[in-house]
Amino acid sequence: MPPPPHHHHEIPLSRPSITAHEERLVLEVLRSGRLSIGPMVERFEQLTAERVGVRHAVACSSGTAGLHMVMSALGIGPGDEVITTPFSFIASANAILYVGAKPVFVDICPKTLNADPELIEQAVNPRTKAILAVEAFGNPAHMEAYARIAAKHEIVLVEDCCEALGTKHNGRQAGSFGRAGVFGYYPNKQITTGEGGMVVTNDDRLADLCRSLRNQGRAVAGHGSVAPGSTAGAWLQHERLGFNYRLSEIAAAVGVGQMERFDEIVAARQRVANRYMQRLLDVNDLILPTVPEGAEMSWFVFVVRLAAGFTREERDRIIQGMRNHDIGAADYFPCIHLQPFYRRAYGFKEGDFPISESVSNRTIAVPFFAEMTDREIDLVGQTLEVMISREGLARR
Repeated sequence: MPPPPHHHHEIPLSRPSITAHEERLVLEVLRSGRLSIGPMVERFEQLTAERVGVRHAVACSSGTAGLHMVMSALGIGPGDEVITTPFSFIASANAILYVGAKPVFVDICPKTLNADPELIEQAVNPRTKAILAVEAFGNPAHMEAYARIAAKHEIVLVEDCCEALGTKHNGRQAGSFGRAGVFGYYPNKQITTGEGGMVVTNDDRLADLCRSLRNQGRAVAGHGSVAPGSTAGAWLQHERLGFNYRLSEIAAAVGVGQMERFDEIVAARQRVANRYMQRLLDVNDLILPTVPEGAEMSWFVFVVRLAAGFTREERDRIIQGMRNHDIGAADYFPCIHLQPFYRRAYGFKEGDFPISESVSNRTIAVPFFAEMTDREIDLVGQTLEVMISREGLARR
């Protein structure tokens, strides 16, 4: 029996790709009676580490939790500065604040939408402890440049690759450029666990610290966190201030199923991206995403940008117009420094990072998911064209 119709959006902004394979694995966990700290999390970690080509993967409850753990494990704290981008989801900068450090924003390149390496170089000072680099929308541009700057100044590169699982640049996987990388598994990502995250690293000590931090600061036995009844240290003994950032076995089961279908999911998303590129190529007033040379994109979202003349109000009306036609659309991303909390706490204002702001005011995320049909993509394209031309006519 089909589910009752729900008036959300006929074509939603995103939809996870879940099959009977994931359902079977979840049932396997439910029937095992082992719902936390079990073999499914370890299997999920192993599949991820193999995919990224690193020694360690540490699963946690969210990408945000992963970033927080890495900042904490690196000993970054009050008085320290971390250089990052204002054009990202707010979690990247928040993780710096969680440990009492100061986020130092630099503006982005208008083409790649990632932080401008030259501006990062200029922002380094004696208080700089790390660069927290974000692959905006899964674009790996400049990661090698960031790594060179970090090495030159003897600071740490942390890769917020929450949007880039499976992306490659010059043959290297996203997540392998810095001391650590962090993936996120929210339902709109390439793969999902509902909620969840993963720290990846080749640094043994950092990995063990993250394993301890996610599990209330307990000691680490071997490579799994200490389980009840183990002889490797008392379950109620805590070596350090930790967090409850574990990923459940149920969520990990979904992750294992998704990783086992990873190539298939990413190929389906690539097909949708290609189709959008063809469909929207000739739409005037639209800037399509650029893929850097040497990159294999694992698409997270499909974000287009209105031409320079458009205002934020016009963009917002276009988004609303699409929603009125039952098509999911959103503004990705509002700048972090202009979020109410950051304005209040740090006195940021409009004009501080002009490129980020100009881009942010004109972006439109369109529906994007693995199972999108050509008919749906055409309908999105057609509606978007109508809304853009309507704004153009309104100006005349």
